[in-house]
Amino acid sequence: MYSSSPVSTCFFLIPILAMVATQLVFMRTVSSLNMTNAYLNHKCLAKQGRYKPGSWYEKQLQTIIVSIGSGDGFTHGYDMMGLGDDSDYVSVTNQCRGDSYGSKCRSCFATAIAGGAIIWYDQCTVEISSFDPQGKFDKDNDFCMSNAKKMNVDSFGEKWMTFLDNLVGIALKDYLYAAGDTRFGTKKLYGMVQCRTDIYNNSCRKCVGHLAVKFQDCWHGKQGARVMGSGCNFRYELYPFVSSAKPNLK
Repeated sequence: MYSSSPVSTCFFLIPILAMVATQLVFMRTVSSLNMTNAYLNHKCLAKQGRYKPGSWYEKQLQTIIVSIGSGDGFTHGYDMMGLGDDSDYVSVTNQCRGDSYGSKCRSCFATAIAGGAIIWYDQCTVEISSFDPQGKFDKDNDFCMSNAKKMNVDSFGEKWMTFLDNLVGIALKDYLYAAGDTRFGTKKLYGMVQCRTDIYNNSCRKCVGHLAVKFQDCWHGKQGARVMGSGCNFRYELYPFVSSAKPNLK
């Protein structure tokens, strides 16, 4: 069983018209919800304020949602679109997990966009923001979920950090996504790391390092954990959890 660190429970509600528009866009392409695409968490960006029904912000948000929903960004697993200037700016960013492109990415976006300002699903992260997030990672909006069972191995932290660093090195050369496994005593440790496609190489490593340190008390010594931010995320388990086969990492 997983437990998570405390986060805000407020929702940034998208008006009914926006949700209807989204449903119309996806009606022909999403026949059923992928039940393995588990909801993970959401966070309301309260500091960015609220928009009024019928406002310019709402209309632009609907335009972006429809545009992304009808575009080809799902093929690559990433899309970002922003409209407006300064206080009237609105953007939507969609980053799908490295093994969840195409129809899975489209389905996840359709599900997530009806939720919060930042909403995390197993296969994608969708962010609605009043500023341009490209090339930046947010140090405040993140969370950790970990297995209650412990490893009972003193060297786990050092072993995992070495493994994570190796994964980051591969991700920097391979579309900012990497997954693999390594021997851990008599068991195998499976890991995955991903940075948002617009996060540059140096920022990707900083983002992962920030999450690893910030949530060390959550993941350290546990039999499984996932740490999620808006700009990057990582996960490890004692069983395989992504569909793409990746090379063994020493």
